[in-house]
Amino acid sequence: MHAAVLQLAPILGAEKSKVPFFIAGGALVVWALIVSLGLGMRRPDFPSGPSQQRGIIAVTVVLVLAAVSMAVVTSGGSTKKTATAAATTSPAATSSATTSPTATTGTPAPPSSPAAASTSLTLAANPEGQLSYNTKQLSAKAGKVTITMTNMAPEEHNVTVAQGSTVLGATPTFQGGSKTLTLNLKPGTYTFYCSVPGHRQGGMEGTLTVS
Repeated sequence: MHAAVLQLAPILGAEKSKVPFFIAGGALVVWALIVSLGLGMRRPDFPSGPSQQRGIIAVTVVLVLAAVSMAVVTSGGSTKKTATAAATTSPAATSSATTSPTATTGTPAPPSSPAAASTSLTLAANPEGQLSYNTKQLSAKAGKVTITMTNMAPEEHNVTVAQGSTVLGATPTFQGGSKTLTLNLKPGTYTFYCSVPGHRQGGMEGTLTVS
């Protein structure tokens, strides 16, 4: 009987109902009434021997185990069902899990600075030997300014850049070909000229405007 109860327990528990527990509990109560009232009171010599005592104890143990097993199975089924229902029917929990924004910490990285402006300019000495450049006005953006000077005149020249009385840079003095001068300039007005004695006074001078 004990083995039969153990085999029926998983099947009955699968129903997730308390009926098996009521059946097992009822059987235990009926058995207790039979032993105490039906047999114990009517038969003073009950139980009549050791074998009968062992039989009564065995049946009682089986019924008690069956009742306990049904109680565990049915309570476990109810707990599992309740947990499943809570997990599947709680829209508030699902909404909270899917729509809650993720907290972020830290300071956003500042936007990268734009690259410094770079301006390339060209300048040429008068190829016929006159003391002049091909222009008296140059303009550039603040930042890196490169001046490429060409001198195909019969005598040597250069280009020198100054702001007021401060000389900022100059190409070598040369004749034939080109030389390059690169400066980092802030917004302002600068002067470019040839520093060979007498050439600036002769007219090799102009204005460089940086904005």
